[in-house]
Amino acid sequence: MQVDIYDPKAPKKSTNLSINSDLLMQARQNNINLSKALEQRLVEMLLEEKRCMWRKNNKEAIDAYNRRVEDSGVFSDHLRSF
Repeated sequence: MQVDIYDPKAPKKSTNLSINSDLLMQARQNNINLSKALEQRLVEMLLEEKRCMWRKNNKEAIDAYNRRVEDSGVFSDHLRSF
C-alpha cells in the first residue's frame, strides 16, 4: 500500500541550493536527475519523520497493548499449533 504524503500533481517550483561540487560532478557523469533524486529522498525522509511522530504520539497506547499481551497473551494463543 502506497501512501501519498504530498500532491504529485503540484506544480514544480525552482529553488537554489548548494551541493558538494564533487557529488554534483559525479551525479552529472552518471546522468542522475537531481530534481528527481532530491524529491525521492525527501519523500523517504518525510515518511520516516511521520513514522517517528506516529510512534511518539502512540507510545502510551502501544506500551499498554504490549503490557496486556505480556500479561494475558493474545486472543489466538489457543489456536496456534506452533
